[in-house]
Amino acid sequence: MNRSAPRSIDQYLRDLKSALGDADPALVQDALYDAEEYLRAEVASHPDKSEADVLELIASTYGAPEEVASAYRTTEAQVSAALSPPKRPRPSSGIGRFFAIYSDSRAWTSLFYMVLSLATGIVYFTVVVTGLSLSAGFAVLIIGIPFFLLFIGLTRVLSLAEGRLVEGTLGVRMPRRGQYPVRGVSVWKRIQAMLSDRRTWTTILYLVLMLPLGIIYFTVAVTGIAVSLACIGSPVMEILHALNVVPAWVQFGDQELGAGIGIPASLLVGALGVLILTGYFHVIRAVGKLHGQLAKALLVAQDGV
Repeated sequence: MNRSAPRSIDQYLRDLKSALGDADPALVQDALYDAEEYLRAEVASHPDKSEADVLELIASTYGAPEEVASAYRTTEAQVSAALSPPKRPRPSSGIGRFFAIYSDSRAWTSLFYMVLSLATGIVYFTVVVTGLSLSAGFAVLIIGIPFFLLFIGLTRVLSLAEGRLVEGTLGVRMPRRGQYPVRGVSVWKRIQAMLSDRRTWTTILYLVLMLPLGIIYFTVAVTGIAVSLACIGSPVMEILHALNVVPAWVQFGDQELGAGIGIPASLLVGALGVLILTGYFHVIRAVGKLHGQLAKALLVAQDGV
């Protein structure tokens, strides 16, 4: 092994984390999970050898921490390049860059995320409130501890699912594997580890926040599209009114859509609608980036462990 060989799994993981340095926290979490899963499986399959001997043997197969870190960095760069949207030529003019937002796939996927967030927010909020309430109610019963562990496990599953959704729609690198479960310790030690784990509480906070955020995102998404399309459709309404196809006022649900303002004015309203819709997509893209950073801050183990 390079330098001095790690004599324990914990030391190997510390060396691997150090070798990864300032890599993305999501990548560090995935690398540490894979390494710990492999190392513990190898140690368990060689009960006749000490942990240090098994680690020395693994050096020729799995690799030293520095080699594993280098392999992960290389693979991450290749995967990122393969999953990134195709590079689009950057328009030279400001107007071109303004309207190029329609060809940005992240703007459309961010819109999809904002619309979907209302449903996911309701689910997350319901799970957290129900889980915390039942955990508190069962605390005096024998099933209280297993139920609490089940609840924390469920929140981590939801955080992984949300991470996949965030990465797929918002383009922010999120963990593809969770944190390696604590094994070989008592139930009380596991509970203590969960309660002292920052990510336990930040995950719960994120799942609760998704309800108000989902309501805001959904409202902004639907309202923005409705207003923009109503303005864009104004010239069509005006032409139909001029042809006596529709009356001056059209009842649409509880709203009355007006016509009869004249074709020149309706064209100006339509142009304004196009500008509003284009600016709206820029806002959606920015909201997607900000939410992706929020998800990374609350759902990813920032210290890698």
